[in-house]
Amino acid sequence: MSRFLLTRLWQSAVTLVLASMVVFAGVRALPGDPALAVAGEEATPETVAAVRAQLGLDQPLWVQYGRYASNLLQGDLGTSVRTGTPVSELITGTLPVTAWLSLYAILVAIVVGVGTGVVAAVRRGRWPELVANGFSLLALSVPSFWLGLLAILYLAVGLGWFPASGYVAPSEDPLRAVYHLTLPAVILGTGLAAVIMRQTRASMLQNLSSDYVRTARAKGASRSAVVLRFALRNSLVVVVTLVGLQLGGLISGAVVTERIFGLPGFGKLTLDSVFSRDYPVIEGVVLVVTLAYIVINLAVDVVYSVLDPRIRVGGGAR
Repeated sequence: MSRFLLTRLWQSAVTLVLASMVVFAGVRALPGDPALAVAGEEATPETVAAVRAQLGLDQPLWVQYGRYASNLLQGDLGTSVRTGTPVSELITGTLPVTAWLSLYAILVAIVVGVGTGVVAAVRRGRWPELVANGFSLLALSVPSFWLGLLAILYLAVGLGWFPASGYVAPSEDPLRAVYHLTLPAVILGTGLAAVIMRQTRASMLQNLSSDYVRTARAKGASRSAVVLRFALRNSLVVVVTLVGLQLGGLISGAVVTERIFGLPGFGKLTLDSVFSRDYPVIEGVVLVVTLAYIVINLAVDVVYSVLDPRIRVGGGAR
């Protein structure tokens, strides 16, 4: 285990370095001049040149990256050219909103997806399977932004069951925080729930027809024990893979949901920084998302060995 973790940590460090290079070069390939955005459209060429020199944009790219990498090693993500606020403060102020939303959406997706997937597999060929398949098809077909607008129109404005916008931190009032995040979390998790449902159903059907399940039934194991203890546990390996891949994607992909529901999260910060050509904020956001992917994938690999003893984290079979 320790050797595996050290190897993965080394690979993660190399990935972060390569990601920082790609992000640094890609951000500077964006159209527009950040110095002009800071100085204003009416600024004189001399003023724009002075701002560019102040931001270090008049230096060669390799010099700019060297300074950027040196600051990263010291834990300094830079300062926003738009607001003058340290990037680390902007990220720590908005990331918890997106993190809570993503975790809530993942919870909704797991409960709904695994539940409907198990029911569809156990009740194969009956009406529960038809309902589950219809739900997954509908959830995958309807865009999340359209589903969010319909939810606000009917559930928030029409019936008043949920707030249409706003955010309350869980540290201030946990119940109100759950209340405000329920509707956006359901909208964000619906598509993932459909994917989990289909994968869980397929994996459950395969496991239910396996030899070890038939052996358990022959030994007199109850139906619930066969479904939950044997078939579902092995099927959860697929679910863990999906959750691990999608959790990082939800953190970076919750932009639309946050904009629709007016949440001051990571998505709003990302869009604002892109529109204003705020290089340091864009670079900090992408690096944080990259780090989230690395940590989540490492956690998924470790969880594999817990769910299925046949899988050894270091590689190979026992």
